[in-house]
Amino acid sequence: MNLPNQGLKFSEMSLPKPTFESLSDTMGSIDSRFDQAADDKTRIEVVQDWDRLVRNYSSWAAITRLKFSQDTRDEAAKADREYVDELTPKFTEMNIAWLRKLLASEHRPALEAHFGAHAFRMWANEVLTFEPAIQEDLVQESKLSADHTALTASAEIEFDGEVYNLSQLAKFMDVADRDTRYRAQKARWDWVEAHSDEFDEIYDKLVKLRHSMAQKLGYKNYIELGYRRMMRVDYSREDVEVFRKEILRTVVPLVAEMKKAQAKRLGIDRCMVWDESVFDSKGNPVPEGDVAELTEKAKSVFDQMHPELSSFYRMMVERGLLDLDSRTGKAGGGFCTSFAEFGVPFIFANFNGTKHDAEVFTHEMGHAFQCYLSMDKVPHDYIWPTLEACEIHSMSLEYFTWPYMEAFFGDDTERFRTVHLTESLSFLPYGTAIDHFQHLVYEKPDATPQERREMWLEMEKLYLPWRDWGDIEYGAKGARWQLQGHVYHAPFYYIDYVLAQTCALQFWDRMNHDYKQALEDYVALCRRGGEASFQSLATSAGLTSPFEPGCLEGAVGRAREYLGF
Repeated sequence: MNLPNQGLKFSEMSLPKPTFESLSDTMGSIDSRFDQAADDKTRIEVVQDWDRLVRNYSSWAAITRLKFSQDTRDEAAKADREYVDELTPKFTEMNIAWLRKLLASEHRPALEAHFGAHAFRMWANEVLTFEPAIQEDLVQESKLSADHTALTASAEIEFDGEVYNLSQLAKFMDVADRDTRYRAQKARWDWVEAHSDEFDEIYDKLVKLRHSMAQKLGYKNYIELGYRRMMRVDYSREDVEVFRKEILRTVVPLVAEMKKAQAKRLGIDRCMVWDESVFDSKGNPVPEGDVAELTEKAKSVFDQMHPELSSFYRMMVERGLLDLDSRTGKAGGGFCTSFAEFGVPFIFANFNGTKHDAEVFTHEMGHAFQCYLSMDKVPHDYIWPTLEACEIHSMSLEYFTWPYMEAFFGDDTERFRTVHLTESLSFLPYGTAIDHFQHLVYEKPDATPQERREMWLEMEKLYLPWRDWGDIEYGAKGARWQLQGHVYHAPFYYIDYVLAQTCALQFWDRMNHDYKQALEDYVALCRRGGEASFQSLATSAGLTSPFEPGCLEGAVGRAREYLGF
């Protein structure tokens, strides 16, 4: 595909602000040309023109939303974000009408032969997620999501004489000194409790709004609509329920063992919540260098790994496609977005001087690399796969960088590897708990905030039986989920990490036997983008689907052996 805007730096990237009228005129023209087309070749060209329109619009929207995340206090950026929120559902309505036309067209066989059956399968799913009746609800959903982003970004927490945001405060939770860890956790949850009414109000409105949208579309509740919005076309809610049971059977007992061993390493009787993130009495390994130094060191990591990774990363640095430092007013967390109009992804993160900097960086690089390799795919739906497949790329790259992590951790590298794998396994029950919790929430959309906190306590008891909050009262009341942004912004986007980790552990196992071949298989998987469904992509890379019986036992079993459990 011809990408005329390639080569620009991020600071130079801008696109004209679309209007409803301009989008409507362009879509109307596309629609008419499709009707008037005399042959399949012309119809295919018209579909490609529609695809270019969507790429342009999505790029403009992504840049606009990114700039708001970079400074949530910027009133102009906020106004632009609100404009996107207002316009996007209207553009969605045009797109859904267009997709329905393609799906019903007598010329569909020729179009499907050209663009692939998977695209039509996804479009058939997508049209079931929208009707004009929910257009204003989608605007409100986006606004509430932005409110949550602004709320968490607004945190100014006093700690030991300084003021920190949530991302910056996290570094004190990884240190060797237990009292510092405790006070940092308490400061964090005291701030959340002080704003609990705001957290509860935003989430209550989101849950009720999503339930209402689902009912307007003919669903019993949001769960089925949520699965469709996540484009889960090759597994069901029932499959996820079976997988959660496997986590309970296979992983929870292992992590319980690991927590006891952790307490022993720390010289304490029991791991409290402020101890859980620290591997041993030394505290966690810390990367050597600030943001600029780590950005430079990463060049040597990717240079040694693979020529395509090397050239890609150097391009990202040269074109200013990384925003890694933590700042006041900047949204929390880390993510990868993309601008198809310019042929590039963008990595957003909040480095805070902890090992998490290396993990989130390599994680988002996995997303970005896959996206870049798939950028020329048509239709645009193939640039990214569905999210659980996306997370295979990110989590697997975390492991593939292991042999070169000396650049970040020096003499502490082996300890970093052990901590990383330990935490990867420990994450599986937590990620599953978040998923199960959301099913409970949307099954009972009229639950009170207190009832939702009780639901979460049920999940902690089931999946995280070792958790002890001590005298951090708000956490002990069932509030942990309130700082998990996915719960607010992307319902049901969390089991994806657990499914993907199950696949990534298989790549980790294979790289220990034949690193070069495993990495080539990984690159080949990245190159496929989203041209197939999750399980098809996984099996094409020689991975066993997480829904296959015994998959967890194999992947987790080898990690258990590596760690000596």
